[in-house]
Amino acid sequence: MTALSEATPTATAATAATSTTARSHADGMAVASFVLGLLGTLVLNLVLGPCALILGGLALARGTTRRGRALLGLALGAVDLLLLAFLVTTDGTVSWHITG
Repeated sequence: MTALSEATPTATAATAATSTTARSHADGMAVASFVLGLLGTLVLNLVLGPCALILGGLALARGTTRRGRALLGLALGAVDLLLLAFLVTTDGTVSWHITG
């Protein structure tokens, strides 16, 4: 019985360490989602928009503590794709250009 009661705290500590590591990865994904969504509004929105959507969704699914950043990453990823659709329909291009 002593061996069983000693094994339980070790297993609990290992589970807590794994949970902390998974949560820190989810926090990193939330921040990456936000940054990629923000960058996608300026360049490479065809690539960065979907990446921001995927990372934001994964961060929320894994229980990030940076929920606001993950939601902003999702919103910016959607804006990236809407911006891409707008550019394609108006100019027939997939990139920014400034004319004057």
